[in-house]
Amino acid sequence: MRKLFVVVSVLSLAAFALQFVFAAVGAFTKPAGDGAYTLHSVTGMAVIPVLTLLTVLFAALARAPGRLVGLAALPLGLVVVQALLAALANGTTDAAGASTPFGLTIGGLHAVNGIVAVHVVVNVLRGARQLARPEPAATTPVAVREGEPA
Repeated sequence: MRKLFVVVSVLSLAAFALQFVFAAVGAFTKPAGDGAYTLHSVTGMAVIPVLTLLTVLFAALARAPGRLVGLAALPLGLVVVQALLAALANGTTDAAGASTPFGLTIGGLHAVNGIVAVHVVVNVLRGARQLARPEPAATTPVAVREGEPA
Protein backbone atom coordinates (compact mmCIF):
# COMPACT_ATOMS: atom_id res chain seq x y z
CA MET A 1 0.00 0.00 0.00
CA ARG A 2 2.87 2.36 0.69
CA LYS A 3 4.09 2.13 -2.88
CA LEU A 4 0.57 2.81 -4.14
CA PHE A 5 0.46 5.83 -1.84
CA VAL A 6 3.61 7.11 -3.57
CA VAL A 7 2.22 6.38 -7.06
CA VAL A 8 -1.07 8.18 -6.41
CA SER A 9 0.83 11.10 -4.87
CA VAL A 10 2.97 11.37 -8.01
CA LEU A 11 -0.15 11.28 -10.20
CA SER A 12 -1.70 13.98 -8.03
CA LEU A 13 1.34 16.20 -8.41
CA ALA A 14 1.29 15.63 -12.18
CA ALA A 15 -2.39 16.62 -12.32
CA PHE A 16 -1.67 19.82 -10.41
CA ALA A 17 1.25 20.63 -12.72
CA LEU A 18 -1.00 20.08 -15.73
CA GLN A 19 -3.50 22.50 -14.20
CA PHE A 20 -1.06 25.32 -14.79
CA VAL A 21 -0.53 24.19 -18.38
CA PHE A 22 -4.30 23.98 -18.94
CA ALA A 23 -4.80 27.44 -17.42
CA ALA A 24 -2.21 28.82 -19.83
CA VAL A 25 -3.93 27.04 -22.73
CA GLY A 26 -7.17 28.75 -21.75
CA ALA A 27 -5.51 32.12 -21.32
CA PHE A 28 -3.74 32.00 -24.68
CA THR A 29 -6.55 30.47 -26.77
CA LYS A 30 -7.63 32.95 -29.42
CA PRO A 31 -10.47 33.63 -29.80
CA ALA A 32 -11.22 32.73 -26.20
CA GLY A 33 -14.56 30.97 -26.35
CA ASP A 34 -16.51 29.15 -23.68
CA GLY A 35 -14.40 26.01 -24.10
CA ALA A 36 -11.01 27.67 -23.60
CA TYR A 37 -10.76 26.50 -20.00
CA THR A 38 -12.48 23.11 -20.39
CA LEU A 39 -9.34 21.05 -19.68
CA HIS A 40 -8.56 23.22 -16.67
CA SER A 41 -12.10 22.90 -15.33
CA VAL A 42 -12.42 19.14 -15.84
CA THR A 43 -9.05 18.46 -14.26
CA GLY A 44 -9.76 20.75 -11.32
CA MET A 45 -13.32 19.63 -10.65
CA ALA A 46 -13.06 15.90 -11.42
CA VAL A 47 -9.55 14.49 -11.83
CA ILE A 48 -7.89 16.23 -8.87
CA PRO A 49 -10.69 15.45 -6.39
CA VAL A 50 -10.66 11.77 -7.38
CA LEU A 51 -6.88 11.60 -7.08
CA THR A 52 -7.06 13.39 -3.72
CA LEU A 53 -9.58 10.87 -2.40
CA LEU A 54 -7.40 8.00 -3.64
CA THR A 55 -4.38 9.60 -1.98
CA VAL A 56 -6.23 9.81 1.33
CA LEU A 57 -7.40 6.21 0.98
CA PHE A 58 -3.93 4.87 0.26
CA ALA A 59 -2.41 7.02 3.00
CA ALA A 60 -4.81 5.47 5.50
CA LEU A 61 -4.25 1.95 4.15
CA ALA A 62 -0.48 2.52 4.33
CA ARG A 63 -0.92 3.41 8.00
CA ALA A 64 0.53 6.85 7.47
CA PRO A 65 0.62 9.16 10.49
CA GLY A 66 -2.61 11.09 11.02
CA ARG A 67 -0.94 14.37 10.15
CA LEU A 68 0.07 13.01 6.73
CA VAL A 69 -3.43 11.63 6.10
CA GLY A 70 -4.85 15.05 6.97
CA LEU A 71 -2.33 16.75 4.71
CA ALA A 72 -3.34 14.38 1.91
CA ALA A 73 -6.98 15.48 2.35
CA LEU A 74 -6.16 19.21 2.32
CA PRO A 75 -6.11 19.57 -1.51
CA LEU A 76 -9.79 18.67 -1.58
CA GLY A 77 -10.57 21.71 0.57
CA LEU A 78 -8.28 23.85 -1.54
CA VAL A 79 -10.18 22.74 -4.67
CA VAL A 80 -13.40 23.98 -3.05
CA VAL A 81 -11.71 27.30 -2.32
CA GLN A 82 -10.50 27.39 -5.95
CA ALA A 83 -14.04 26.97 -7.26
CA LEU A 84 -15.33 29.71 -4.94
CA LEU A 85 -12.55 32.08 -5.96
CA ALA A 86 -13.18 31.43 -9.67
CA ALA A 87 -16.92 31.99 -9.26
CA LEU A 88 -16.35 35.19 -7.30
CA ALA A 89 -13.81 36.49 -9.82
CA ASN A 90 -16.16 35.73 -12.72
CA GLY A 91 -19.12 37.22 -10.89
CA THR A 92 -17.49 40.57 -10.18
CA THR A 93 -17.68 42.20 -13.57
CA ASP A 94 -19.00 45.64 -14.36
CA ALA A 95 -22.24 46.38 -16.21
CA ALA A 96 -20.54 45.87 -19.58
CA GLY A 97 -19.19 42.47 -18.50
CA ALA A 98 -15.58 43.67 -18.21
CA SER A 99 -13.27 42.63 -15.39
CA THR A 100 -13.05 44.84 -12.34
CA PRO A 101 -9.95 45.43 -10.19
CA PHE A 102 -11.63 43.47 -7.39
CA GLY A 103 -12.37 40.56 -9.73
CA LEU A 104 -8.80 40.56 -11.03
CA THR A 105 -7.50 40.51 -7.45
CA ILE A 106 -9.70 37.52 -6.65
CA GLY A 107 -8.46 35.88 -9.85
CA GLY A 108 -4.91 36.41 -8.61
CA LEU A 109 -5.83 34.71 -5.33
CA HIS A 110 -7.09 31.78 -7.42
CA ALA A 111 -3.56 31.41 -8.78
CA VAL A 112 -1.96 31.80 -5.35
CA ASN A 113 -4.28 29.14 -3.92
CA GLY A 114 -3.20 26.84 -6.75
CA ILE A 115 0.44 27.37 -5.81
CA VAL A 116 -0.37 26.57 -2.17
CA ALA A 117 -2.10 23.38 -3.29
CA VAL A 118 0.99 22.32 -5.26
CA HIS A 119 3.16 22.83 -2.19
CA VAL A 120 0.77 20.70 -0.13
CA VAL A 121 0.89 17.91 -2.72
CA VAL A 122 4.70 18.09 -2.85
CA ASN A 123 4.80 17.65 0.93
CA VAL A 124 2.39 14.73 0.74
CA LEU A 125 4.63 13.11 -1.87
CA ARG A 126 7.69 13.65 0.35
CA GLY A 127 5.86 12.05 3.26
CA ALA A 128 4.71 9.14 1.11
CA ARG A 129 8.25 8.52 -0.16
CA GLN A 130 9.65 8.65 3.35
CA LEU A 131 7.00 6.21 4.54
CA ALA A 132 7.75 3.85 1.65
CA ARG A 133 11.51 3.72 2.34
CA PRO A 134 12.60 0.43 3.83
CA GLU A 135 13.57 0.77 7.45
CA PRO A 136 17.24 0.13 8.16
CA ALA A 137 17.96 -3.13 9.93
CA ALA A 138 17.84 -2.67 13.64
CA THR A 139 21.21 -3.04 15.27
CA THR A 140 20.67 -4.65 18.61
CA PRO A 141 23.61 -5.29 20.86
CA VAL A 142 24.64 -8.91 21.15
CA ALA A 143 23.88 -10.26 24.56
CA VAL A 144 26.99 -10.79 26.61
CA ARG A 145 27.10 -14.18 28.22
CA GLU A 146 27.83 -14.46 31.85
CA GLY A 147 31.49 -14.83 32.54
CA GLU A 148 32.68 -13.58 29.06
CA PRO A 149 34.57 -10.34 28.72
CA ALA A 150 32.48 -7.51 27.27
